[in-house]
Amino acid sequence: MADPKHGTAPIVVEETPGKKAYCTCGHSANLPYCDGAHSREQTGLAPMVVEIEEPCQKAICQCHQSGSMPFCDGSHKNL
Repeated sequence: MADPKHGTAPIVVEETPGKKAYCTCGHSANLPYCDGAHSREQTGLAPMVVEIEEPCQKAICQCHQSGSMPFCDGSHKNL
């Protein structure tokens, strides 16, 4: 069982409308999106799925400490 990998800054992406599955384990080769690594690495975690309503820019949390997961709230600055 692999431990989650935590980043030190968010990944900023230009999103399009639709369902998005964001990685919560940090092992995805396609960060910030899930590629199933949580299952392969047996992390015990699952992706966070959200619906994006309109095109926008989002900062996706990589420290996994945000109070507004999967979106960054600046918590990485306090680590």
